[in-house]
Formats: sequence, C-alpha cells, structure tokens
Amino acid sequence: MASIHKHVTREMVSLEATAPIREAARLMSERKIGSVAVRDGGRIVGLVTERDLVATVLARGADANHPMREAMRQGLPRVSSSATEVEVAGLMRDHTTRHLLVEEGGQVVGVVSMRDIIQLMLDEKQFLIEQLQTYIDGR
Repeated sequence: MASIHKHVTREMVSLEATAPIREAARLMSERKIGSVAVRDGGRIVGLVTERDLVATVLARGADANHPMREAMRQGLPRVSSSATEVEVAGLMRDHTTRHLLVEEGGQVVGVVSMRDIIQLMLDEKQFLIEQLQTYIDGR
C-alpha cells in the first residue's frame, strides 16, 4: 500500500474564520473544489466542506453572512502524509467526510479528498495489472 504523500493538495484555498460562509461557497463554486481551509490567526484550524454548508446553512436556515467558524465541523481527525489510502478511507468513512487535513511535523501542509484516495487506489490497481501482464507475457 502506498502513502498518500503524492496525492496531497498542498495549495489549499483558505479563508479567515471570521469570513462569511457565503464567501466559502463562492470560492468552492468558482474554483470547483469541495472544501475551503479555515484560518484563525494565520493558522489552519479546520475545513468547511460542501456538506458542511448544506448541513449548516441550508438545512438549518442559517444566515450565509455568519462566520465560517460556525459552519466548520469540530473533531475531524488529521492525517499524516505517510498514511495509507486504506487508513485515510477508513477515517473518512468513520467521520462521514470526504476531506481531511494533512499534517507533517505538527503543521498543516495540505488537504486530501476522497477523489484523491480513489485515484491512488486506481493507480495501484493499474500498476498491478501491468506487472501481471508483464509476468504473463514473459517480458
């Protein structure tokens, strides 16, 4: 099993925790992304995802001008860039999320999405298929 290291998005889109929820939704739509990192005092403290916006704003009838910190889910784990796709997929399943922050040396360095994990799994399967084909062909 490979680590997620190469599949981490290191150029995160982020907003201050005090920015309006509406701004996070606009950025997600504009950039076709599923999450925006939340900064507090220059430090990444969490993520707001599309699912969070649905649960916080739409389902509860909250004001889209409320600060992002109100839409951010608490208690999501962070993963190391050395984590395997199986470990990350399990955390995503257990915490009902498609995005996790990635840490190295106690610092947030990026985000990994379910799409990234699926791509990693597909890449590994393709590699195995190619290895088996080479073995079968006797090359």
